[in-house]
Amino acid sequence: MNIIDGGVTSAKGFKAACTAAGIKYKDRTDMAMLVSEVPCVTAGTFTRNLVKAAPVLWDRQIVESGALAQAVVVNAGIANACTGEEGFDACRKTAAAVQQICGFAPEQVFVASTGVIGAQLPVDKLSAGVAAMVPQLADSREAGHLAARAIMTTDTLPKEVCVEVEISGTTVTIGGMCKGSGMIHPNMGTMLCFITTDVAIKKELLQKALYETVGETFNMVSVDGDTSTNDTCLVLANGLAGNAPIETEDAAYEAFKEGLMAVNKALAMKIAGDGEGATALFEVIVKNAADREAARTLSKSVVTSSLSKAAVYGHDANCGRFLCALGYSGIDFDPDQVDMWFQSEHGTLQVAENGVILRYSEEKAKEIMSTEHFTVICDMKQGDAEATAWGCDLTHEYVTINADYRS
Repeated sequence: MNIIDGGVTSAKGFKAACTAAGIKYKDRTDMAMLVSEVPCVTAGTFTRNLVKAAPVLWDRQIVESGALAQAVVVNAGIANACTGEEGFDACRKTAAAVQQICGFAPEQVFVASTGVIGAQLPVDKLSAGVAAMVPQLADSREAGHLAARAIMTTDTLPKEVCVEVEISGTTVTIGGMCKGSGMIHPNMGTMLCFITTDVAIKKELLQKALYETVGETFNMVSVDGDTSTNDTCLVLANGLAGNAPIETEDAAYEAFKEGLMAVNKALAMKIAGDGEGATALFEVIVKNAADREAARTLSKSVVTSSLSKAAVYGHDANCGRFLCALGYSGIDFDPDQVDMWFQSEHGTLQVAENGVILRYSEEKAKEIMSTEHFTVICDMKQGDAEATAWGCDLTHEYVTINADYRS
């Protein structure tokens, strides 16, 4: 597997475009479009928030129907959530605009939205945006990059990644883009992720691979503990790589899943590190837990803790906050067995042993925490299960951003 410079246009047969539709923002692009030259097998995972945005309902319907999709239209600025039948009709009309120009059936067109909850989408601007993007569709690296920029809201940078995987002698490409900075606490199975691949694979196996990798990547991210109404992760596979179709859980399937895992993990970490107002990526590794689910719950409890996140922001080596967050996770363990370390590019320092906080160097601890990627390692001494969660620090800027998000 090779990580390459690429994104959603890197796999064979995929094109992208973007435009400034003026949906909310007046000085930037705010719509993006992805199109495959041929129909695609699809997979998707969606928010488990009971309050689901109209695009989530629309896209889930397509994935579950088994329809071969060929396009994705995304807008930033308005989430199209809590908008009732009018909001769902906006999805329908957006797909109809694509059908009118490209000839794709509505059930072949995914739609996605991100932004303010409760506002209705201006359908005329969406339709005009589609009309503007179709002639610009291109398979260039730049087209994919600009599409990734267009779907940003409070993100500070576009998020893209691409890998090449060797499957039975054939090179398969998996590229992805996502957006997400605030209202990030995915439970899928506001984060949007779109993955394109030229692999030939059975739909059921594509869905299985996505579900399994999302659980270890996006669902292990928390910026602020808020699960969005719009969380969506879609994979489109058009089969143009020419590999022998993956139809069983064999070595080819495992190789593809490894590539998909790499893409999803890289994107998940980019989201965590770009949390609203964040200055640092906060990583928590739990080792030797009783089982996988316990490890996941423990690591996410620490990374979600507001007090822990504030300590990371202040470079305050108050490891008692991290131990406390383990304790209220709901997982049963022996507190008198837990060891803990701080780690970053500036070194590794043990701060607790057998549940007792050590007399460590505050200066060294502060140095380790003063970095853009800070890790807490927790050894539970219960079993051999391990999990990693990612988040970010909690800053004054986070409150500023969200106090006037609609203005």
